[in-house]
Amino acid sequence: MKAIRLMLYQNMVNYRKPTSFQLKETYPLPPPSTVIGMVHNLCGYTDYHEMDVSIQGKYHSKVNDLYTRYEFKNTAKYEEGRHHLETGGYGIFRGVATVELLTDVDLLLHILPKDQSIVEEIEKAFLYPKEYPSLGRREDLVFIKEVKVVDVNEVILEDYINLPKGFSAYIPIDLLDRQDVVLKKEISIAGTRYKLNKNYVLAEMGTRGVFRKWNKVDVVYGSNIQVLEEAKVKIDEDNNIVFSI
Repeated sequence: MKAIRLMLYQNMVNYRKPTSFQLKETYPLPPPSTVIGMVHNLCGYTDYHEMDVSIQGKYHSKVNDLYTRYEFKNTAKYEEGRHHLETGGYGIFRGVATVELLTDVDLLLHILPKDQSIVEEIEKAFLYPKEYPSLGRREDLVFIKEVKVVDVNEVILEDYINLPKGFSAYIPIDLLDRQDVVLKKEISIAGTRYKLNKNYVLAEMGTRGVFRKWNKVDVVYGSNIQVLEEAKVKIDEDNNIVFSI
């Protein structure tokens, strides 16, 4: 099948973990939902287009930064001297909180749409973006280093392949279970297991309203990755492994 391969760079970025609040923690790589959201935004899609993604990359370091945080409750009426801001009769607190940032991020992404007829459309959206693309927060701008349509095939490797030096990836758990992929390690713990958001449907929750029901993918984030000889994996035309999730 055809895929759009992207090589991206970001100076400083936060791929926020949805369960972090006081400190906005970041994932080490963008989750599938974030990548798919970027694609849909640049293409102007208003309906979900089913696709898999492969996410690999590296970063230089982590730093903490400050941001302005607003807190309010729909039951808290505005009180002068207590609240910092007022809107519609309700009070808002304004304070300082901390966000975790990755620095000097390099990404290698593969976008594999189920509908192959939109491959060229996605390619053009990255070659000629309608606005400056971002990945993560709105302000986390992306420098596009390469956009290329590549052939992706499922093959049985004749020799092992190491991922580029320093690169990590989200690896589907079934590849590790089959032992097609190993994480070469010097310590006992080789990787971190995540259940990452991919896409969602809107579901009614009784009288509580409509909520997003997320489809999650089970992956391991790891580095020092080696794909073994005779492993059954997806690979693009330039011998880059594709961990489609």
